Amino acid sequence: MPQAPLYLDYNATAPLRPEAREAMLAALAEPGNPSSIHAFGRRARAVKEAARAQIAALVGAEPAEILFTSGGTEANNLALARAPAASLIVSALEHDSVLAPAHALARVGGKPVYTLPALPSGLVDLAALERLLAEAPKPALVALMLANNETGAIQPVAEAQALVRAASGLLLVDAIQAAGKLALNFSGLQADMISLSAHKLGGPTGIGALVLRGDLAIEALQLGGGQELGRRAGTENLAGIAGFGAAAEAAGRDLGHMAAIAAWRDSFEAAVRAAAADAVIHAGGVARLPNTSCIGIPGVAAELQVMAFDLAGLAVSAGSACSSGKMKPSHVLSAMGCSEAAAREAVRFSFGWNSTPDDAGRAAEAWIALYRRKRG
Repeated sequence: MPQAPLYLDYNATAPLRPEAREAMLAALAEPGNPSSIHAFGRRARAVKEAARAQIAALVGAEPAEILFTSGGTEANNLALARAPAASLIVSALEHDSVLAPAHALARVGGKPVYTLPALPSGLVDLAALERLLAEAPKPALVALMLANNETGAIQPVAEAQALVRAASGLLLVDAIQAAGKLALNFSGLQADMISLSAHKLGGPTGIGALVLRGDLAIEALQLGGGQELGRRAGTENLAGIAGFGAAAEAAGRDLGHMAAIAAWRDSFEAAVRAAAADAVIHAGGVARLPNTSCIGIPGVAAELQVMAFDLAGLAVSAGSACSSGKMKPSHVLSAMGCSEAAAREAVRFSFGWNSTPDDAGRAAEAWIALYRRKRG
């Protein structure tokens, strides 16, 4: 019997959790606008605020620090464009939702933007960060993701935060991939802002959040009715918010399951290493997200691998899903010093909340079969 398709692309988007689906259906049955003062509006507002509390609990923040957005991209754009900073320092490993607006601010707004280089390990260069903080106009806003979406490498955010504080700077942490996979504590991170996206942890697409330190004032980017305490106008996506909250609560309950997922990921990589001495596991020497493997087959293009795995019934990604289809090497792997060829040969496998131990075995079998066909 043919095997059912296997989804191993959780870092692109996670399947919708049943808890999120149920919460969204219940919210869709509420006719009220959360800004209305009648009973229907009050019920809608209660749904919104309950979800805000669920998300705050997942990331160790106060509910009032959660600012709803249309997703992680808007959260990052808002932070970069409206934070009270004279310059930007952006790591070379960041997602395009950080890199693109930063470059636009330099090009159109004239704001100085500095690139924080990465090391071959997959981590940012902290010595370079210290030099850039001394050079950049103050206050500088440093954008550093907590965990990379392609390699899974967990960045030294605590060490970076100490350098940023010493230089009287601000810190934006993109926690979009980390939320629901790592235990987060916003107050413990001592970041000024973190960005979140619901669909990475089993919530719906089209909803995210920017978490703002309580005393940090930020000017709205989107103007209108003054929702979200005047920081982001527009009638709230109530169903999306409800789904986000339910998914956040479920992800928090499932954090203990991440150790098992890490073990399955490790068994997959062990099988790959045993079958192929020349397989390249990017950032394999540092702490990574428990669900993520970024593996290259020398001499075999990532696009070809993705298509071959798709024909074998496995869904995987080459680089960031937001950049898929663009025939260019991974900017993350290039920043780590990989050759252009190696940066074009890496494929990401990412497990998640609905994965099983058998998925790791099936992934290993498919990878080894493709390797043997292509490498002999």
